[in-house]
Amino acid sequence: MDTTTHTNELVLEDAGTLADLRTFVSRARTADDGAIRLQGAGHVLAAYVCVMRGKLLGEGTPTILGLRTMALAAPADLDVTVSLSAVADRLARMGDGELRLPVPPMSVHESWAGIGAPRAAWQEIATVPAETLIEVAKTGVQEIGQIIPVNPGALLVNNVRASVWGRTMADVPGQIPGGAAFAAYALGFVAPTETATIFLSHRWLRISTNRGHILVKPASLL
Repeated sequence: MDTTTHTNELVLEDAGTLADLRTFVSRARTADDGAIRLQGAGHVLAAYVCVMRGKLLGEGTPTILGLRTMALAAPADLDVTVSLSAVADRLARMGDGELRLPVPPMSVHESWAGIGAPRAAWQEIATVPAETLIEVAKTGVQEIGQIIPVNPGALLVNNVRASVWGRTMADVPGQIPGGAAFAAYALGFVAPTETATIFLSHRWLRISTNRGHILVKPASLL
């Protein structure tokens, strides 16, 4: 008998998983209150969010995605992209002990959701202390804050962020942009004393910790 659920709800494994998803959605909304791609396959939920992407033709901002995987109590067959605000609203309505998350019925179109990062052939190339990534993130935020004036235009803000976060991190293997460090920090994937592992696959880069994964598609990769 097929007990797989299709699109209407996700049954999270336990209260800890629910708390993880709430935290992930909250942090993602702070970084970029856009959309979340929910992929349910069997008893695993993969949740993708986009922390940054190029918004102007020819700019150097890479596409940087955050990925968090969570356990499901009931198998699911699902692949939808919905607004983060809609998921946050449904999470807020869930009472104590409730683990069934209704999937928002209205999907949204996001170009990053159709990119499709590699699922295999990842080669480990290096490890990096989490403190290094945290420092890059904090320094970048401070630099942007010092450059951007009061009441700036959207174009100026976009250009400054593209310049800072598109810059390759020094002393970190793999030619990884600073925006990847910001994404890992903003989503809570790095913590002091821990280590992150860097992987490469077909020019895609990935920074992984036991808290989640940051996927980087270089701006030049078509």
